Amino acid sequence: MSSAFRGADILLPENTEMEKWAVVACDQYTSEPEYWQDAERIVGGAKSTLNMILPEVYLEEADVDERIEKIHSTMEEYLNSGVFKEYKNAMIYVERIQSDGKLRAGIVGAIDLQEYEYYKGSESAVRATEATVVERIPPRIKIRKGAAVELPHIMILIDDGENTVIEPIARCKDRLEKLYDFDLMKNGGHISGYLLSGDLQLRVISALNALGDPANFEKKYGIKGHSPLVYAMGDGNHSLATAKEFYEQLKRSDPHKDFSNHPARYALVEIVDLHSPALEFEAIHRIVTGIDENKLLNELSDALALSEEESEQRIVIVNNGEEKALYIHKPTSKLTVGSVQNFLDKYTLKNGGKTDYIHGADVIRELSKKPSSIGILLPDMGKNELFPTVICDGALPRKTFSMGHAEDKRFYLEARKIV
Repeated sequence: MSSAFRGADILLPENTEMEKWAVVACDQYTSEPEYWQDAERIVGGAKSTLNMILPEVYLEEADVDERIEKIHSTMEEYLNSGVFKEYKNAMIYVERIQSDGKLRAGIVGAIDLQEYEYYKGSESAVRATEATVVERIPPRIKIRKGAAVELPHIMILIDDGENTVIEPIARCKDRLEKLYDFDLMKNGGHISGYLLSGDLQLRVISALNALGDPANFEKKYGIKGHSPLVYAMGDGNHSLATAKEFYEQLKRSDPHKDFSNHPARYALVEIVDLHSPALEFEAIHRIVTGIDENKLLNELSDALALSEEESEQRIVIVNNGEEKALYIHKPTSKLTVGSVQNFLDKYTLKNGGKTDYIHGADVIRELSKKPSSIGILLPDMGKNELFPTVICDGALPRKTFSMGHAEDKRFYLEARKIV
């Protein structure tokens, strides 16, 4: 089999203030416009990826079309004025020191969008881990359509407990060409990147192919009847779905044309080992508002057979300052969050109310004190549960887990031509 991950023609800026060039993923700080205003202040008139992205905090602004037009013109300007140096058929080994001091290693390259599907139940080599909200794709298509380059904040996870793919590269980084090494703005930590030699690229591809070997896959997970899952979405699911849909639209626009070698067939991503000590999965809790509290609790109890008798799936109901641990005896998913979300989706569709997704347990405790509100505290999802659950159940419910804090998300740095 051939790997869905490969080298790419990667663009990096030359003679640029790198601390001003790199900015955090556009889907962060969506409720904090002051973060992005401060980033604009830091960048000033310098060349920056900030001038080639649309922070989602501005997605509903009246001038969004003008912003997109400016983004496209800036891309063309940077390409035509020699801002970039292109590294042909390249992979980059990346070391990111997070805000907590932990090192997260990865490899930047291209993912083949023909090997990726985001619908639930997909058996493709590259899969979504959480439900994709298709309504979020069209606004992103507007940005990608007419864009000369792409900038990735996509992070894809591999399940490499034997450390065969990324870790061997780290041991020989000192003999590689260092491409960048600088501090990231606004508590983003530090990042450095190294150009992989041809032999190391082949070693990476070989190790990835071994992860996808059907015999190894079945032995590893003890799961039969499913195609191997090698690449699971970590961050940037909707960005990758946008790239996929854009490529499919291109093909539909001219069904007789061969688009197999078109640059839009690929997307620039970073692959990271699920088992990296720097990656921590945190639960995202639920608060349900605008509901009849007793009715919801009674129907939740009946639907999931809640009791105080212990089982594998445990939740904590938070209501009016009181907390009660209960156990699910009639689960509808391999994960606790899946059983809860399946119920809430059906309940609010039928009875009204709104489900919000909250990171901190203390926030849930405060919000649940308000009238017509109930909080549900969920357990952290173990890393080892991710791949088997996606293989068996398909994409997980939306907002199943959070992977790191906002300042530690991927920063835009590398680019690639897509026209």
